[in-house]
Amino acid sequence: MKLINKQNSYSTIFYLFIMFVIFTNFNFTNKKEFKETDNILHNNNLTLPSFTYQEITGIGKDSIYNRRDNSDIIKVDDTYYVWYSRMDSPITSGYWATIWYATSKDEGHTWQEQGEALGLGKQGDFDSHSVFTPNILAFRGKYYLYYTGVQPTPGNPKGKFEGNHTTDFTAIGLAVSDSPDGPFKRVANNPILEISKIPEDFDSYRIDDASLLVKDNKIWLYYKGRSIVHGKKGPKLTEMSVAYTDQPEGPYTKHKGALLKKSHEVLIWKKGKGVASLASISKSINYAEDGVHFSTLVDNLSKIPKAPGLYRPDLENQNKITEPPKWGIAMKVKKGEAYLVRFEMH
Repeated sequence: MKLINKQNSYSTIFYLFIMFVIFTNFNFTNKKEFKETDNILHNNNLTLPSFTYQEITGIGKDSIYNRRDNSDIIKVDDTYYVWYSRMDSPITSGYWATIWYATSKDEGHTWQEQGEALGLGKQGDFDSHSVFTPNILAFRGKYYLYYTGVQPTPGNPKGKFEGNHTTDFTAIGLAVSDSPDGPFKRVANNPILEISKIPEDFDSYRIDDASLLVKDNKIWLYYKGRSIVHGKKGPKLTEMSVAYTDQPEGPYTKHKGALLKKSHEVLIWKKGKGVASLASISKSINYAEDGVHFSTLVDNLSKIPKAPGLYRPDLENQNKITEPPKWGIAMKVKKGEAYLVRFEMH
């Protein structure tokens, strides 16, 4: 009887020891993982951000024109530049737009609209109905204006754009100028990036929202895509990917597959050694040191900017400034009204 009790006692001690080891290891591992994530957040200045907004003049609320889907912002000498889609009021959709630009001297608080930067393409071209969602890259002394284009719906008897989910394909075009004030001239090989011909691919129906980065001696063109198989559900299933080139005119090589889901509006910026991205559908900030394999750092953010562009010095002829972006321009859209606002990221 004593022997049995002794054995039971040893078993109990052994069991408690094993449980202690498991619990300690589990707790240590979780602390380690939390610490690593915390380090990533702090080392890349991605602690839980908040956003504040300010009304702007010049390209803000307007009773005659609506503006939306602006570019990132660059600075040339002492002047800030932004490009955007402009429509006649009360039209709020970018599918009836041309591209305009404005300048600021006070970090985006007040703007002066300077004029149209890019009009519609020639009849029959991919961008003959609308040009919209511009972005900019200053590279080797020239200014490259990326944009999305769409033509009237093929087969429409009146030559109109239907906005359907089957044949209204988009493509990304490029225009170039020696000056940020233009004139911008379309490159000969337009469009520079087109949809996939494989229906199941994530970008087989729409590609849009070019966002640029110079990394590893290549130009990285991040963009969003929608699959034709998703039909009307497509906007909620938008994904982000990237294409690479040695020179702005291309040719571009697409990364195989998408990089980031739930990313309807593409916003990326250089962060430390890697790339950060704000995904609008998931309301999250994501990070990839290699620019490809993104991990979510923070999600469920509140009051995120809509279709934003940041002031990004790295787009200015490979400016070496590595300070985190602090402000940008985004859009507000209501019934019959679309206008631009300034935001700050804290």
